[in-house]
Amino acid sequence: MTPSARFSPLAALTAMAAMVVVVVSANILVQYPVNGMLGPINLADILTWGAFTYPAAFLVNDLTNRRFGPAAARKVVLVGFVLAVALSFLLAEPRIALASGSAFLLAQLLDVTIFDRLRASAWWKAPVVSSIIGSVLDTVLFFGLAFATVFTPVLGADNPFATESAPLFGVFALEAPRWISWALGDFVVKLLVAGALLAPYRVLLAVFGMSPRPSVA
Repeated sequence: MTPSARFSPLAALTAMAAMVVVVVSANILVQYPVNGMLGPINLADILTWGAFTYPAAFLVNDLTNRRFGPAAARKVVLVGFVLAVALSFLLAEPRIALASGSAFLLAQLLDVTIFDRLRASAWWKAPVVSSIIGSVLDTVLFFGLAFATVFTPVLGADNPFATESAPLFGVFALEAPRWISWALGDFVVKLLVAGALLAPYRVLLAVFGMSPRPSVA
């Protein structure tokens, strides 16, 4: 399926604004663990609120890519990266902003490339595959840069609660720094949210007049 519209200034502004809102929200919310219990699991040990917001970045990216093409999607990623990181330095800890910006830029550019390669597949395949692979890269880069003590001398003070040892994933006898469980928990939630976002993705394809069926060359 080929891009179906011109990337007008209004469309560009809308997509970039949506991306900035998503990323800044995720940068703020990732600093707050989810409090509560799920059976024997303390959710604060495995999950932050950022996992529920960040997958929407892939939705914005994929819709832009589908409608306007990979060049437009890369512009949204680059502008969203600059503005979101700048705002995040004001609203979140500098190390969080730096980790988020690095992970966001690389994961979203990878998403653009994979989505474009799968553009002619079934309507769901490109967003599913690109979001999964992008989420893997984003999770590894973000949580490693944001919380791993090995980067502390370069990136600044660590988060004592994040680096404190706790049962892996909240229940296993093996202990690890809490941020590793956060990374695992956030990744699982990212996959679930990305799956749930397939419904609005499909609806928005229709709203914007984009056929869900791949074009035949």
